[in-house]
Amino acid sequence: MQGTLRFAWISACGLGLVLGSASAQADLRGAIDQGAAAVADQVIAWRRHIHEYPELSNREYKTAELVADHLKSLGLEVETGIAHTGVVGLLRGPEDGPVVALRADMDALPVVEHTGLPYASKVTSTYNGQEVGVMHACGHDTHVAILMGAATVLTDLRDQLPGTVKFIFQPAEEGPPKGENGGARMMVQEGVLKNPDVDAIFGLHISQAGLAGTANYRPKGAMASAQRLEITVKGSQTHGARPWAGVDPIMTGAAIVNALQTIVSRQVDITKAPAVVTLATFHGGVRNNIIPDTAHLTGTIRTYDADMRSDIHRKIRVIAANIAASMGADVEVYIDEGVPVTYNDPELAATMAPTLERVYGKENVTIADRITGAEDFSVYQEQVPGLFFFIGGRPADIPAEKSIPNHSPFFHVDEAAFQPAVRAMVNLAFDYLSQKAG
Repeated sequence: MQGTLRFAWISACGLGLVLGSASAQADLRGAIDQGAAAVADQVIAWRRHIHEYPELSNREYKTAELVADHLKSLGLEVETGIAHTGVVGLLRGPEDGPVVALRADMDALPVVEHTGLPYASKVTSTYNGQEVGVMHACGHDTHVAILMGAATVLTDLRDQLPGTVKFIFQPAEEGPPKGENGGARMMVQEGVLKNPDVDAIFGLHISQAGLAGTANYRPKGAMASAQRLEITVKGSQTHGARPWAGVDPIMTGAAIVNALQTIVSRQVDITKAPAVVTLATFHGGVRNNIIPDTAHLTGTIRTYDADMRSDIHRKIRVIAANIAASMGADVEVYIDEGVPVTYNDPELAATMAPTLERVYGKENVTIADRITGAEDFSVYQEQVPGLFFFIGGRPADIPAEKSIPNHSPFFHVDEAAFQPAVRAMVNLAFDYLSQKAG
């Protein structure tokens, strides 16, 4: 398929492309559409396989092997083992020119799947010392398959490529396991945007927020900055019948949980920017009649404004320390570096919006609201201009008010979303390189 498509397209319109004619552009777009249609069934097959055999962050061994084998079969320059399991493929056009990167994330989540799909995951693994189910509950399986399809189509058209495309398959977007490095930050540290230097980067994310066949994006801040919060309360163990004989870390932790909710509700100006402080886990003790010596809490912080973020971090530490002191306990607060705001370069977004509108139809592309979800794609955007956009994956029989959120054990998507997404990634690459080269 690859050779036939490529040479038929060259013979039909190669001269026109050199001249930059409108008919040549139409022929190129037609060839992209044909290529996306030709690889559509394979994209679905890849996605179903990856979905059935998900892998947790920094453990994406089989997924990385599948990706690397495919990129090698296309004749690309392939590098593996970046940031543990990351894979990068390099597609060079016939001439030196600008470099664009396309990124997909590969990791799954510690979630037991309840979709009932014939290819539903039955995989279990270990996460932070616990036996867990594993599921692609955030759609990363679709991102990988879509980018593999885009790599196929772009390789078929490499002779007309006005530059270089770097395909980045990234592990650990959901965050590396505790005590490990990983994700986009480690990919950048290991030089994924260098050799050759990337000029711009594009990425996508699927959700049921929109119907399959739609897309949305937001210039500037689109997704929140996020940090992991850990609080360890240290008390003094005693019999549950004699609480006065010890210091209760459960009671202290509960007071801290309640007080931290006042930060957003009472202490910051949320008309300036959204903010969230969530405590999501609370562990302490092993028996009903023993007050333990330690309680451990974890949560997440989401912000859009850097000054507000610093102020919230300070308030968390002050509140936790003062409450612990008032109850005779000690406390340790840890807030990780996390990820910055997902910031879509406004000039790049404006330049590439017509591409999305051409692929999806102008009526099907909208400007998104800010969301308090987070993405480590933002780490790439700190280094080079980037555009991160969302594609709809909601089946037509699910009304918007009943859409299933990402990270749900029931999360699933309409496979009709995949082919236009392949077309979008390919067209974004071609259009950016053509404009940059021109």
